[in-house]
Amino acid sequence: MNRLLVSLLAAVDALLAVAVGVGVVLAPVTLVWIFGIGGDADWAALWPAAATIWQLGHFAPVAVSLPAELVVLGGLPTGGAQFTLSLAPTALALFTAASAWRSGSRAARAGAWVTGVVGGTVTVAAVSAVIALSGRASVASVDLLAAVAGPTLVFAVPALIGAVLRAWNDGDDGIIDALSERLPDDVQEAVDAGARGVAICVAGIVAVGAVVLAVLFFVRGGEVIALTQAAQADLLGVVVLALGSILYLPTLVVWFAGFAVGPGFAVGTGTAVSPAATSLGVVPGIPVLGVLPDSTSGWLLLLALVVVGFGALAGAAMRGALLVASATDAEPLRPRLVALAVVAVGTGAIVAVLAWAAQGSIGPGRLTQVGPEPWLVALVAAAEVAVGAAIVLLSPRGEDDPSRSESPLVREAPLATPTPQPVRSTAPAPSPDEFPTAPLD
Repeated sequence: MNRLLVSLLAAVDALLAVAVGVGVVLAPVTLVWIFGIGGDADWAALWPAAATIWQLGHFAPVAVSLPAELVVLGGLPTGGAQFTLSLAPTALALFTAASAWRSGSRAARAGAWVTGVVGGTVTVAAVSAVIALSGRASVASVDLLAAVAGPTLVFAVPALIGAVLRAWNDGDDGIIDALSERLPDDVQEAVDAGARGVAICVAGIVAVGAVVLAVLFFVRGGEVIALTQAAQADLLGVVVLALGSILYLPTLVVWFAGFAVGPGFAVGTGTAVSPAATSLGVVPGIPVLGVLPDSTSGWLLLLALVVVGFGALAGAAMRGALLVASATDAEPLRPRLVALAVVAVGTGAIVAVLAWAAQGSIGPGRLTQVGPEPWLVALVAAAEVAVGAAIVLLSPRGEDDPSRSESPLVREAPLATPTPQPVRSTAPAPSPDEFPTAPLD
Protein backbone atom coordinates (compact mmCIF):
# COMPACT_ATOMS: atom_id res chain seq x y z
CA MET A 1 0.00 0.00 0.00
CA ASN A 2 1.14 3.55 -0.69
CA ARG A 3 3.02 5.07 2.26
CA LEU A 4 1.10 8.34 2.05
CA LEU A 5 -2.18 6.46 2.25
CA VAL A 6 -0.95 4.45 5.23
CA SER A 7 0.08 7.65 6.97
CA LEU A 8 -3.31 9.24 6.34
CA LEU A 9 -5.16 6.17 7.63
CA ALA A 10 -2.98 6.13 10.76
CA ALA A 11 -3.75 9.82 11.30
CA VAL A 12 -7.48 9.08 11.04
CA ASP A 13 -7.09 6.27 13.59
CA ALA A 14 -5.32 8.66 15.95
CA LEU A 15 -7.96 11.37 15.54
CA LEU A 16 -10.75 8.88 16.24
CA ALA A 17 -8.98 7.58 19.35
CA VAL A 18 -8.58 11.09 20.75
CA ALA A 19 -12.09 12.20 19.75
CA VAL A 20 -13.79 9.20 21.33
CA GLY A 21 -11.72 9.53 24.52
CA VAL A 22 -12.53 13.22 24.90
CA GLY A 23 -16.17 12.54 24.03
CA VAL A 24 -16.45 9.90 26.76
CA VAL A 25 -15.40 12.56 29.27
CA LEU A 26 -17.22 15.49 27.74
CA ALA A 27 -20.64 13.81 27.59
CA PRO A 28 -21.12 13.23 31.35
CA VAL A 29 -19.52 16.59 32.17
CA THR A 30 -22.06 18.26 29.89
CA LEU A 31 -24.91 16.44 31.60
CA VAL A 32 -23.63 17.56 35.00
CA TRP A 33 -23.45 21.13 33.76
CA ILE A 34 -26.97 21.05 32.32
CA PHE A 35 -28.84 19.21 35.08
CA GLY A 36 -26.63 20.02 38.03
CA ILE A 37 -25.96 23.73 37.66
CA GLY A 38 -28.46 24.77 35.02
CA GLY A 39 -28.69 28.34 33.83
CA ASP A 40 -26.09 29.62 36.29
CA ALA A 41 -23.37 27.45 34.74
CA ASP A 42 -20.15 28.99 33.53
CA TRP A 43 -20.06 27.39 30.12
CA ALA A 44 -16.51 28.59 29.54
CA ALA A 45 -15.28 26.12 32.18
CA LEU A 46 -16.90 23.09 30.54
CA TRP A 47 -14.15 22.39 28.02
CA PRO A 48 -11.21 22.91 30.45
CA ALA A 49 -12.80 20.46 32.90
CA ALA A 50 -13.18 17.76 30.24
CA ALA A 51 -9.69 18.40 28.86
CA THR A 52 -8.13 18.14 32.32
CA ILE A 53 -9.87 14.82 33.07
CA TRP A 54 -8.76 13.42 29.70
CA GLN A 55 -5.16 14.50 30.33
CA LEU A 56 -5.24 12.94 33.81
CA GLY A 57 -6.44 9.74 32.19
CA HIS A 58 -3.24 9.77 30.13
CA PHE A 59 -0.92 10.15 33.15
CA ALA A 60 -0.51 13.91 33.11
CA PRO A 61 -0.40 15.06 36.79
CA VAL A 62 -2.91 17.75 37.72
CA ALA A 63 -1.88 20.51 40.14
CA VAL A 64 -4.97 21.37 42.20
CA SER A 65 -5.18 24.75 43.91
CA LEU A 66 -8.42 25.17 45.86
CA PRO A 67 -9.80 28.64 46.62
CA ALA A 68 -9.55 29.76 50.25
CA GLU A 69 -13.33 29.92 50.70
CA LEU A 70 -13.69 26.34 49.49
CA VAL A 71 -11.02 25.17 51.93
CA VAL A 72 -12.85 26.84 54.82
CA LEU A 73 -16.22 25.53 53.67
CA GLY A 74 -14.92 21.99 53.41
CA GLY A 75 -13.10 22.13 56.75
CA LEU A 76 -9.80 21.23 55.10
CA PRO A 77 -6.44 22.00 56.69
CA THR A 78 -4.52 24.94 55.35
CA GLY A 79 -1.90 22.68 53.81
CA GLY A 80 -4.60 20.82 51.88
CA ALA A 81 -5.42 23.72 49.61
CA GLN A 82 -2.74 22.74 47.11
CA PHE A 83 -1.88 19.17 46.10
CA THR A 84 -1.16 17.03 43.06
CA LEU A 85 -3.62 14.54 41.62
CA SER A 86 -1.83 11.89 39.57
CA LEU A 87 -3.75 8.62 40.04
CA ALA A 88 -5.08 8.14 36.51
CA PRO A 89 -8.50 6.81 35.49
CA THR A 90 -6.79 4.19 33.38
CA ALA A 91 -9.88 3.24 31.35
CA LEU A 92 -9.16 6.27 29.15
CA ALA A 93 -5.54 5.28 28.58
CA LEU A 94 -6.59 1.67 27.98
CA PHE A 95 -8.91 2.72 25.17
CA THR A 96 -6.22 4.86 23.54
CA ALA A 97 -3.63 2.08 23.86
CA ALA A 98 -5.99 -0.50 22.31
CA SER A 99 -6.74 1.81 19.39
CA ALA A 100 -3.02 2.46 18.91
CA TRP A 101 -2.23 -1.27 18.93
CA ARG A 102 -4.75 -1.89 16.17
CA SER A 103 -3.48 1.06 14.17
CA GLY A 104 0.14 -0.12 14.34
CA SER A 105 -0.86 -3.68 13.45
CA ARG A 106 -2.81 -2.48 10.40
CA ALA A 107 0.12 -0.34 9.27
CA ALA A 108 2.45 -3.34 9.50
CA ARG A 109 0.00 -5.48 7.56
CA ALA A 110 -0.02 -2.80 4.86
CA GLY A 111 3.77 -3.02 4.64
CA ALA A 112 4.63 0.45 6.00
CA TRP A 113 4.60 0.14 9.77
CA VAL A 114 7.22 2.84 10.40
CA THR A 115 5.22 5.39 8.41
CA GLY A 116 1.98 4.40 10.12
CA VAL A 117 3.37 4.60 13.65
CA VAL A 118 5.06 7.95 13.00
CA GLY A 119 1.95 9.39 11.33
CA GLY A 120 -0.37 8.38 14.17
CA THR A 121 2.04 9.56 16.87
CA VAL A 122 2.55 12.98 15.29
CA THR A 123 -1.22 13.40 14.96
CA VAL A 124 -1.83 12.58 18.62
CA ALA A 125 0.94 14.97 19.67
CA ALA A 126 -0.53 17.79 17.59
CA VAL A 127 -4.09 17.25 18.83
CA SER A 128 -2.90 16.92 22.44
CA ALA A 129 -1.09 20.25 22.14
CA VAL A 130 -4.27 21.91 20.86
CA ILE A 131 -6.29 20.42 23.73
CA ALA A 132 -3.68 21.51 26.29
CA LEU A 133 -3.49 25.08 25.01
CA SER A 134 -7.26 25.52 24.71
CA GLY A 135 -8.23 23.69 27.91
CA ARG A 136 -6.22 25.44 30.61
CA ALA A 137 -7.96 25.79 33.96
CA SER A 138 -7.09 27.86 37.01
CA VAL A 139 -8.16 25.50 39.78
CA ALA A 140 -6.67 22.35 38.18
CA SER A 141 -3.71 23.01 35.90
CA VAL A 142 -1.61 20.60 33.86
CA ASP A 143 1.93 21.25 32.73
CA LEU A 144 2.05 21.70 28.95
CA LEU A 145 4.87 19.19 28.43
CA ALA A 146 3.09 16.49 30.46
CA ALA A 147 -0.23 17.25 28.74
CA VAL A 148 1.34 16.57 25.35
CA ALA A 149 3.83 13.81 26.26
CA GLY A 150 1.33 11.68 28.22
CA PRO A 151 -1.22 11.00 25.45
CA THR A 152 1.53 10.81 22.83
CA LEU A 153 3.42 8.07 24.66
CA VAL A 154 0.21 6.18 25.47
CA PHE A 155 -0.45 6.03 21.72
CA ALA A 156 3.12 5.63 20.41
CA VAL A 157 4.32 2.74 22.57
CA PRO A 158 1.38 0.33 21.95
CA ALA A 159 1.33 1.28 18.25
CA LEU A 160 5.03 0.47 17.96
CA ILE A 161 4.68 -2.83 19.82
CA GLY A 162 1.66 -3.89 17.79
CA ALA A 163 3.43 -3.01 14.53
CA VAL A 164 6.65 -4.83 15.46
CA LEU A 165 4.81 -7.98 16.52
CA ARG A 166 2.81 -8.03 13.31
CA ALA A 167 5.94 -7.42 11.24
CA TRP A 168 7.76 -10.18 13.14
CA ASN A 169 5.01 -12.66 12.32
CA ASP A 170 4.31 -11.61 8.73
CA GLY A 171 7.65 -10.12 7.68
CA ASP A 172 8.28 -6.57 6.51
CA ASP A 173 11.14 -6.88 3.99
CA GLY A 174 13.05 -4.44 6.16
CA ILE A 175 14.41 -3.99 9.67
CA ILE A 176 12.47 -6.81 11.31
CA ASP A 177 13.35 -9.35 8.62
CA ALA A 178 17.01 -8.33 8.79
CA LEU A 179 16.99 -8.89 12.54
CA SER A 180 15.16 -12.18 12.16
CA GLU A 181 17.72 -13.49 9.68
CA ARG A 182 20.53 -12.88 12.18
CA LEU A 183 18.90 -15.09 14.80
CA PRO A 184 19.20 -18.88 14.67
CA ASP A 185 15.99 -20.71 13.86
CA ASP A 186 15.71 -22.29 17.30
CA VAL A 187 16.09 -18.89 18.99
CA GLN A 188 13.35 -17.40 16.79
CA GLU A 189 11.05 -20.25 17.72
CA ALA A 190 11.90 -19.75 21.39
CA VAL A 191 11.11 -16.03 21.19
CA ASP A 192 7.75 -16.77 19.56
CA ALA A 193 6.92 -19.36 22.19
CA GLY A 194 8.04 -17.00 24.96
CA ALA A 195 5.78 -14.24 23.64
CA ARG A 196 2.81 -16.63 23.85
CA GLY A 197 3.85 -17.49 27.39
CA VAL A 198 3.97 -13.80 28.35
CA ALA A 199 0.44 -13.32 27.02
CA ILE A 200 -0.80 -16.29 29.08
CA CYS A 201 0.88 -15.10 32.28
CA VAL A 202 -0.17 -11.44 32.04
CA ALA A 203 -3.74 -12.38 31.16
CA GLY A 204 -3.80 -14.81 34.07
CA ILE A 205 -2.49 -12.28 36.60
CA VAL A 206 -4.98 -9.63 35.48
CA ALA A 207 -7.79 -12.20 35.54
CA VAL A 208 -6.96 -13.18 39.12
CA GLY A 209 -7.04 -9.51 40.14
CA ALA A 210 -10.43 -9.09 38.48
CA VAL A 211 -11.82 -12.17 40.24
CA VAL A 212 -10.58 -10.97 43.65
CA LEU A 213 -12.12 -7.54 43.04
CA ALA A 214 -15.44 -9.09 41.97
CA VAL A 215 -15.55 -11.23 45.12
CA LEU A 216 -14.86 -8.18 47.29
CA PHE A 217 -17.62 -6.23 45.55
CA PHE A 218 -20.00 -9.09 46.37
CA VAL A 219 -18.83 -9.44 49.98
CA ARG A 220 -18.46 -5.74 50.80
CA GLY A 221 -21.19 -4.33 48.59
CA GLY A 222 -23.03 -3.06 51.66
CA GLU A 223 -20.07 -0.89 52.63
CA VAL A 224 -19.96 0.62 49.14
CA ILE A 225 -23.67 1.45 49.35
CA ALA A 226 -23.25 2.93 52.83
CA LEU A 227 -20.45 5.24 51.65
CA THR A 228 -22.60 6.31 48.68
CA GLN A 229 -25.45 7.18 51.02
CA ALA A 230 -23.11 9.01 53.38
CA ALA A 231 -22.07 11.27 50.50
CA GLN A 232 -25.71 12.50 50.40
CA ALA A 233 -25.53 12.76 46.64
CA ASP A 234 -28.61 13.20 44.51
CA LEU A 235 -29.35 11.07 41.45
CA LEU A 236 -26.98 13.06 39.29
CA GLY A 237 -24.24 12.78 41.89
CA VAL A 238 -24.71 9.02 42.11
CA VAL A 239 -24.40 8.77 38.33
CA VAL A 240 -21.19 10.82 38.41
CA LEU A 241 -19.76 8.60 41.17
CA ALA A 242 -20.67 5.50 39.18
CA LEU A 243 -19.04 6.82 36.00
CA GLY A 244 -15.91 7.77 37.93
CA SER A 245 -15.74 4.29 39.44
CA ILE A 246 -16.00 2.74 35.97
CA LEU A 247 -13.13 4.88 34.71
CA TYR A 248 -11.01 3.74 37.65
CA LEU A 249 -12.08 0.08 37.40
CA PRO A 250 -8.92 -1.07 35.50
CA THR A 251 -6.84 0.70 38.17
CA LEU A 252 -8.55 -1.31 40.91
CA VAL A 253 -8.06 -4.53 38.94
CA VAL A 254 -4.31 -3.89 38.84
CA TRP A 255 -4.31 -3.12 42.57
CA PHE A 256 -5.78 -6.52 43.37
CA ALA A 257 -3.57 -8.21 40.80
CA GLY A 258 -0.67 -6.91 42.90
CA PHE A 259 -2.56 -8.27 45.92
CA ALA A 260 -2.73 -11.73 44.33
CA VAL A 261 0.95 -11.66 43.39
CA GLY A 262 1.84 -10.94 47.02
CA PRO A 263 3.21 -7.43 47.69
CA GLY A 264 -0.23 -5.80 47.52
CA PHE A 265 -0.74 -2.05 47.39
CA ALA A 266 -1.00 1.04 49.58
CA VAL A 267 -3.81 3.53 50.16
CA GLY A 268 -1.69 6.21 51.74
CA THR A 269 1.78 6.52 53.19
CA GLY A 270 2.46 3.83 55.78
CA THR A 271 -0.52 1.67 54.80
CA ALA A 272 -0.62 -1.76 53.17
CA VAL A 273 -3.23 -4.10 51.75
CA SER A 274 -1.70 -7.52 51.12
CA PRO A 275 -2.43 -11.18 51.89
CA ALA A 276 0.23 -11.16 54.61
CA ALA A 277 -1.15 -8.16 56.51
CA THR A 278 -3.50 -5.23 56.07
CA SER A 279 -3.12 -1.84 57.75
CA LEU A 280 -5.36 0.86 56.33
CA GLY A 281 -5.76 3.66 58.82
CA VAL A 282 -8.11 6.44 57.71
CA VAL A 283 -9.39 5.84 54.17
CA PRO A 284 -11.03 8.56 52.04
CA GLY A 285 -14.81 8.22 51.93
CA ILE A 286 -14.87 7.41 48.22
CA PRO A 287 -17.62 4.81 47.73
CA VAL A 288 -15.59 2.46 45.52
CA LEU A 289 -12.91 2.23 48.21
CA GLY A 290 -15.45 0.41 50.36
CA VAL A 291 -14.25 -2.82 48.74
CA LEU A 292 -10.95 -2.58 50.60
CA PRO A 293 -10.81 -5.35 53.22
CA ASP A 294 -10.35 -4.40 56.87
CA SER A 295 -8.21 -7.47 57.48
CA THR A 296 -6.84 -10.42 55.55
CA SER A 297 -5.96 -14.03 56.22
CA GLY A 298 -2.59 -15.67 55.71
CA TRP A 299 -4.37 -18.30 53.62
CA LEU A 300 -4.66 -15.70 50.88
CA LEU A 301 -0.94 -16.11 50.29
CA LEU A 302 -1.97 -19.22 48.38
CA LEU A 303 -3.07 -16.87 45.61
CA ALA A 304 0.60 -16.72 44.69
CA LEU A 305 0.37 -20.41 43.79
CA VAL A 306 -2.25 -19.47 41.21
CA VAL A 307 0.31 -17.16 39.58
CA VAL A 308 2.85 -19.98 39.70
CA GLY A 309 0.24 -22.19 38.07
CA PHE A 310 -0.15 -19.73 35.21
CA GLY A 311 3.61 -19.87 34.80
CA ALA A 312 3.42 -23.65 34.59
CA LEU A 313 0.60 -23.38 32.04
CA ALA A 314 2.71 -21.02 29.98
CA GLY A 315 5.66 -23.41 30.29
CA ALA A 316 3.56 -26.29 28.98
CA ALA A 317 2.37 -24.19 26.05
CA MET A 318 5.92 -23.08 25.25
CA ARG A 319 7.37 -26.58 25.48
CA GLY A 320 4.65 -27.95 23.24
CA ALA A 321 5.25 -25.20 20.68
CA LEU A 322 8.99 -25.86 20.70
CA LEU A 323 8.45 -29.59 20.29
CA VAL A 324 6.12 -29.07 17.33
CA ALA A 325 8.55 -26.59 15.75
CA SER A 326 11.47 -29.01 16.06
CA ALA A 327 9.43 -31.84 14.44
CA THR A 328 11.56 -34.35 16.35
CA ASP A 329 11.86 -35.82 19.83
CA ALA A 330 15.07 -33.85 20.41
CA GLU A 331 14.73 -31.01 22.93
CA PRO A 332 17.83 -28.79 22.95
CA LEU A 333 18.39 -26.81 26.12
CA ARG A 334 19.05 -23.43 24.53
CA PRO A 335 15.53 -22.79 23.12
CA ARG A 336 13.96 -23.71 26.44
CA LEU A 337 16.27 -21.36 28.34
CA VAL A 338 15.56 -18.54 25.88
CA ALA A 339 11.80 -19.09 26.19
CA LEU A 340 12.10 -19.11 29.99
CA ALA A 341 14.03 -15.83 29.94
CA VAL A 342 11.50 -14.23 27.58
CA VAL A 343 8.48 -15.21 29.68
CA ALA A 344 10.08 -14.07 32.96
CA VAL A 345 11.46 -10.76 31.70
CA GLY A 346 8.45 -9.99 29.51
CA THR A 347 5.94 -10.68 32.28
CA GLY A 348 7.93 -8.64 34.77
CA ALA A 349 8.20 -5.69 32.37
CA ILE A 350 4.49 -5.62 31.53
CA VAL A 351 3.46 -6.01 35.17
CA ALA A 352 5.81 -3.14 36.08
CA VAL A 353 4.15 -0.89 33.48
CA LEU A 354 0.67 -1.83 34.69
CA ALA A 355 1.61 -1.24 38.33
CA TRP A 356 3.17 2.11 37.47
CA ALA A 357 -0.01 3.14 35.66
CA ALA A 358 -2.11 2.21 38.71
CA GLN A 359 -0.19 4.23 41.31
CA GLY A 360 -0.09 7.92 42.06
CA SER A 361 -1.46 10.62 44.34
CA ILE A 362 -5.08 11.39 45.23
CA GLY A 363 -4.64 14.18 47.73
CA PRO A 364 -2.35 16.00 50.15
CA GLY A 365 -0.33 14.53 53.01
CA ARG A 366 -0.37 10.77 53.32
CA LEU A 367 -2.53 10.38 50.20
CA THR A 368 0.41 11.19 47.93
CA GLN A 369 1.28 7.47 47.83
CA VAL A 370 -1.51 5.25 46.55
CA GLY A 371 -1.30 2.00 44.60
CA PRO A 372 1.22 -0.85 44.19
CA GLU A 373 4.99 -0.52 44.22
CA PRO A 374 5.88 -1.19 40.56
CA TRP A 375 9.37 -2.68 40.93
CA LEU A 376 8.41 -4.94 43.84
CA VAL A 377 5.24 -6.32 42.23
CA ALA A 378 7.06 -6.85 38.93
CA LEU A 379 9.99 -8.64 40.58
CA VAL A 380 7.77 -11.01 42.57
CA ALA A 381 5.52 -11.69 39.55
CA ALA A 382 8.51 -12.48 37.36
CA ALA A 383 9.94 -14.83 39.99
CA GLU A 384 6.65 -16.70 40.49
CA VAL A 385 6.09 -17.07 36.76
CA ALA A 386 9.68 -18.19 36.23
CA VAL A 387 9.35 -20.90 38.90
CA GLY A 388 6.19 -22.33 37.34
CA ALA A 389 7.55 -22.18 33.80
CA ALA A 390 10.93 -23.64 34.77
CA ILE A 391 9.32 -26.66 36.43
CA VAL A 392 7.62 -27.60 33.17
CA LEU A 393 10.25 -26.42 30.68
CA LEU A 394 13.31 -27.96 32.32
CA SER A 395 11.92 -31.12 33.89
CA PRO A 396 12.73 -34.44 32.17
CA ARG A 397 9.91 -36.18 30.39
CA GLY A 398 8.81 -39.56 31.64
CA GLU A 399 7.91 -42.51 29.48
CA ASP A 400 4.24 -42.13 30.34
CA ASP A 401 4.21 -38.36 29.86
CA PRO A 402 1.57 -37.66 27.21
CA SER A 403 3.48 -34.61 26.03
CA ARG A 404 6.37 -36.89 25.15
CA SER A 405 4.39 -38.35 22.26
CA GLU A 406 5.47 -37.68 18.74
CA SER A 407 4.97 -34.32 17.12
CA PRO A 408 1.86 -34.12 14.94
CA LEU A 409 4.24 -33.52 12.03
CA VAL A 410 6.24 -36.71 12.57
CA ARG A 411 4.46 -39.90 13.52
CA GLU A 412 5.81 -43.43 13.44
CA ALA A 413 3.96 -45.61 10.97
CA PRO A 414 2.14 -48.53 12.61
CA LEU A 415 3.72 -51.97 12.21
CA ALA A 416 2.10 -54.04 9.47
CA THR A 417 0.31 -57.14 10.68
CA PRO A 418 1.56 -60.20 8.76
CA THR A 419 -1.06 -61.90 6.65
CA PRO A 420 -1.44 -65.60 7.58
CA GLN A 421 -0.33 -67.94 4.79
CA PRO A 422 -1.87 -71.37 4.12
CA VAL A 423 0.12 -74.31 5.48
CA ARG A 424 1.39 -76.64 2.77
CA SER A 425 2.13 -80.33 3.41
CA THR A 426 5.56 -81.68 2.35
CA ALA A 427 4.48 -85.36 2.26
CA PRO A 428 4.47 -87.02 -1.24
CA ALA A 429 1.12 -87.36 -2.88
CA PRO A 430 -0.29 -90.96 -2.87
CA SER A 431 -0.34 -92.91 -6.16
CA PRO A 432 -3.69 -93.91 -7.70
CA ASP A 433 -2.99 -97.62 -6.97
CA GLU A 434 -3.00 -96.90 -3.25
CA PHE A 435 -6.66 -95.80 -3.24
CA PRO A 436 -9.12 -98.67 -2.51
CA THR A 437 -11.51 -99.54 -5.32
CA ALA A 438 -14.89 -101.19 -5.00
CA PRO A 439 -15.48 -104.47 -7.01
CA LEU A 440 -17.58 -104.05 -10.11
CA ASP A 441 -20.68 -106.20 -10.41
